[in-house]
Amino acid sequence: MPQEKFKEIAELSLDELQIRLRDLKEEALTLRLQQATGQLENTSRRRSVRREVAKVMTALNQRKSS
Repeated sequence: MPQEKFKEIAELSLDELQIRLRDLKEEALTLRLQQATGQLENTSRRRSVRREVAKVMTALNQRKSS
């Protein structure tokens, strides 16, 4: 899954952003558990998920402040 640009994320609706944030946090938890048990093969995915979460949270905070 290629990383989305911030511009693409910022164009999503508020509901879509909240759903995306929930899904990304669930994926981050799954990846963390896989790493703890030694089952995680693509360790760089954790970094990209963490960065996507930050992008979505930034977009949400910008919406709330404006």
